[in-house]
This record gives sequence, structure tokens and C-alpha cells, in this order.
Amino acid sequence: MPDQQSILVLHGPNLNLLGVREPQHYGADTLASINERLVALGQAHGIRVECFQSNREYELIERVHATLTDGTAWIVINPAAFTHTSVALRDAIAGVKKPFVEVHLSNVHAREAFRHHSYFSDLAAGVICGLGARGYEFALQHALAQLQTAS
Repeated sequence: MPDQQSILVLHGPNLNLLGVREPQHYGADTLASINERLVALGQAHGIRVECFQSNREYELIERVHATLTDGTAWIVINPAAFTHTSVALRDAIAGVKKPFVEVHLSNVHAREAFRHHSYFSDLAAGVICGLGARGYEFALQHALAQLQTAS
């Protein structure tokens, strides 16, 4: 197991299209620019931040499983469309017993009714929605504070 604790930021399907896809909902930031800010924020606190995006449910599940042995202490996750559909990803998160914050760029409660239900929220330490890319930063700041409090 690695010596340094880390925080995993998971991005679900279609988030690789940030900056192009529906900017009225998701903003103009690219995924690369969001990830750069998150990694820099972690470095400023002496914590490694790893960012992982996939459009494939099984790859996200495999990455969650890897947190059992890779030093991950917290997860920040935007399950994207899997929020409303993936019992399998929910079960993976529940199974590894890592604390996590759920993030959504848009205010899912101001959108279509099917977006109002999350398979993750009841397990999450917190849920942030509607604050755009800053929501990731707020989630990461919470995880960093929890790690600093615990040490």
C-alpha cells in the first residue's frame, strides 16, 4: 500500500465533452482544466489527487475497487448519467467503504424529473450540485479538511 494518502476524483460518462457539451448546463471549463485545478489544490495541501474519467461503467467500477489497495482515502465522484441508473457503481462505492462527496455541475433538481433521483446520495458524506466546476473544488476542499482533521 502506498505511503501517501490520496483522493480519487471520478468523472462519469460524457464529462470528457465538457467545454463543448451543453455549456448552458455544464459551463465552459474543460475536463482537463478542472483536473489541473484539482491536482494543484491537492498538491498545495500535500495530498495526491488522481483524476479518472470513463464512459464505461465497468472501468469506473474497477477503479473504485482499486481504492482498496492504492492509498485512496476519499473519493469525489460525478457519476453523471450513472447517477440515475447504476446500481452496480453504487454497490462498488458501498463495498469499498470509502467516504465520498457526490458532485453535479448542474442543478439536477431544476432539470428533468429523471435527474432528481440519485443512487449515490444516501451513501455520500455530502452532495454538491448546481455550482459548476467550483463544486468539484468545494468537494475536494471538504475531503482535504477531513484528512487533515484525521491526521
